[in-house]
Amino acid sequence: MAKALPSFQLHIEPTISQYQTFAAKTQTSKKTPKNEPRIQNQNSRSRRKSVNLRELRSYENSVSSTRKLLALVNAGSLENALHMFDTMIKSSTFVWNVIIRGLVDSGLFEKAIEFYLRMQFEGIKPDKFTFPFVIKACAGVFCLNAGRNVHSIIIKLGLNLDIYICNALIIMYAKVGCIEDSEKIFERMLIRDIVSWNSMISGYVSSGNGWESLMCFRRMQKLGVEIDRFSYISAFNACALEGCLLNGKEIFSHVLKNGVELDSMIQSSIIDMFGKSGEVDYAERFCNGISHKNVVVWNAMIGAYALNEKSFESFSCLEKMQDVDNLVPDTVTLINLLPSCSKLGALLQSKAIHGYAIRKGYLLSHLVLETALIDMYGKCGSIDFGERVFFHMKKRNLVSWNAMIAAYVQNSMDKEAIETFQKLQYETYYVPDEMTFASILSAYAGIALPKEGKQIHCHISKSGFSSGTFISNAMINMYAKCGDLDSARRIFDNVLCEGKDVISWNTIIMAYAIHGFGEYCFGLFSDMKNEGYEPNESTFVSILSACSIAGIFEQGWNYFDLMKNYYGLDPEIEHYGCMLDLLGRVGDFEKAKIFIEEMPLAPTHRIWGSLLSASRHHKNIEMAEVAAEGIFSLNNDNAGCYVLLSNMYAEVGRWEDVERVRLLMKKRGLVRIKECSIIECNGKTHKFRNYEKSENGIEFVYDVHGVVSRSIGEDLYFCGDTKFKVASLLKTRENSPMWHSVRLAICFGLIRTSIGEPLIIRKNVRICDDCHSAAKKISLVTGREIFIGDSKMYHCFKDGRCSCGDYW
Repeated sequence: MAKALPSFQLHIEPTISQYQTFAAKTQTSKKTPKNEPRIQNQNSRSRRKSVNLRELRSYENSVSSTRKLLALVNAGSLENALHMFDTMIKSSTFVWNVIIRGLVDSGLFEKAIEFYLRMQFEGIKPDKFTFPFVIKACAGVFCLNAGRNVHSIIIKLGLNLDIYICNALIIMYAKVGCIEDSEKIFERMLIRDIVSWNSMISGYVSSGNGWESLMCFRRMQKLGVEIDRFSYISAFNACALEGCLLNGKEIFSHVLKNGVELDSMIQSSIIDMFGKSGEVDYAERFCNGISHKNVVVWNAMIGAYALNEKSFESFSCLEKMQDVDNLVPDTVTLINLLPSCSKLGALLQSKAIHGYAIRKGYLLSHLVLETALIDMYGKCGSIDFGERVFFHMKKRNLVSWNAMIAAYVQNSMDKEAIETFQKLQYETYYVPDEMTFASILSAYAGIALPKEGKQIHCHISKSGFSSGTFISNAMINMYAKCGDLDSARRIFDNVLCEGKDVISWNTIIMAYAIHGFGEYCFGLFSDMKNEGYEPNESTFVSILSACSIAGIFEQGWNYFDLMKNYYGLDPEIEHYGCMLDLLGRVGDFEKAKIFIEEMPLAPTHRIWGSLLSASRHHKNIEMAEVAAEGIFSLNNDNAGCYVLLSNMYAEVGRWEDVERVRLLMKKRGLVRIKECSIIECNGKTHKFRNYEKSENGIEFVYDVHGVVSRSIGEDLYFCGDTKFKVASLLKTRENSPMWHSVRLAICFGLIRTSIGEPLIIRKNVRICDDCHSAAKKISLVTGREIFIGDSKMYHCFKDGRCSCGDYW
């Protein structure tokens, strides 16, 4: 190359004057045959030199452009890098690797996969440096199929034993939930480095298997592999995942013994481990011992407080972070604070956090923060704001969809939850996971239709999730609320002993409770204790609900005392509500008033609503007014309480008060829920509404309705059990309780089902006294079992009796 440079330097383009001089000389001189070949050789050499110079310049430009592209990517100036990439000659694999790496480092995983496909389309072969970035992109979009396709190409190219590629594959398969594939790759590796071990340890953690992660860490220690800070961080995360405090302390002592530098990542992992193990005091003590805390450490401490339901302490921690260390909250700070907002129902503070995130630009492309906001708004009951965040998201992942479905379910918007689930299935490439199915099962439990319930059960079985404890518990709940107690018990019994947890027992106890079988609940409670499961707060909600619904007074108070004195559990508002139900059932209003006054918790609409229901049952208008004042003071939006009080005033002829309650409802924008009843017959769902006699287009239902009414001793224009004394209400056929939806559904079921077959009906509000009385008589006359699930419980009518004992 050194010899060639002078010849290029000698090649100078002639000027105009030189061309003119050369032309003049050629005109005066005589050409000889000997001179011609010499001139041609000179021209040929000149052309070759010109071509070589252009090639060199092109090469130098190419090298210069590649260096500039690399500098832009390293500086994080991706937009400029992409613009430059479009103007470059892209014949080099290295150039493609640089831009794909830049896209992956910026979190643009889908774009990175797109460039990888473009690279192949343009005939550029990927090399061993290309694939680690592409695999990381596949993991980033949680796309197993794309990852498997890339893996197959790696095998074809013979790169499947490359250590860097194997490490990337281990992480990718773990992230998409295929830890078995990660294990296979790890075990087949001929050479492993520290990254390989760390990838496997963190892979187990990301797949939710902390114990395997710790075993891998122990194996690494036994083989004498040098442990680095990333190994310790993953090990602490494994301990946090399993709540394994003892192992966490052991690893912590190992860190101190080996003199490992406690940087912010290790410090935050230790705090997180203590927090998730329930030892927030240890976390607090360790955090206080850190002299210089950065935002990562503060975030871990805020998260530990939030996780252990110390919501006020988490906000206090935020203030110290800002005031003492003068640090600015980042996205992780906000994510860790939002659960505290949800727990406190602090919607104002939640909106402040949301506004701060918008001002700081944190919501431009932060999936985790956006998803956390959806979850928070759902739990705070502000579903409109949750929807806004969801619909304005530029990108959504499966967790985002799950959060929106769960938010709808938490706010009793079951129809919207099912519609969102269907969109997830048909409009995205995401595959529903265990969390998706658990949420959607609750939605199907809400609509309480056996057909839809069985369909989603089949769908879950095909997806391979039906054997999981989490899903089994959700299916028990769904079948119980659909009125199919036998299927609920069958699923419970099919779960192996080691597969059951305390939630499984709580769910089956509540299933029997809402069907009015209190004695069965006591047997299940004993079985639960005998099998070594310790009751928790939810267990006692289930058992006290059973006592409340079945009217088992003495045992209810025994269980309440057992909860406080033996198990040391503090009763919550739902426990107090169940006990108030028992006092209301026996009509002991003096004790009920004292009980409310002595409660350590402020009465909620659950407490006042229970007192109001008891007042209605015992016709105690004075106590009903006390309960109503309590409800009105809470600005509660439950229209049912207002309607119940209005009906009580109407029963005693206090029409001015009826009008006052109705005006109050109007002022607060409350609308009475339109009552409807749903029944399934021969695989089809039929809905009936009050007084809408053209519903379903089946006129003969009303002929049968007349026959049934006469058979139970009711007049078509008069309902004997009604308490209303105003003639206009009793004599108007259209407003008679006889035309309530539940009666129409019963008559339809009697026609469309086989003789002796039970009827299962779902009603969206509590059943009224008239329809309850009529259902008892119909069950006696027809010899049918009739199950009616209202907003509180399931009523099992058989031989003229109801499982609720006429109190609901």
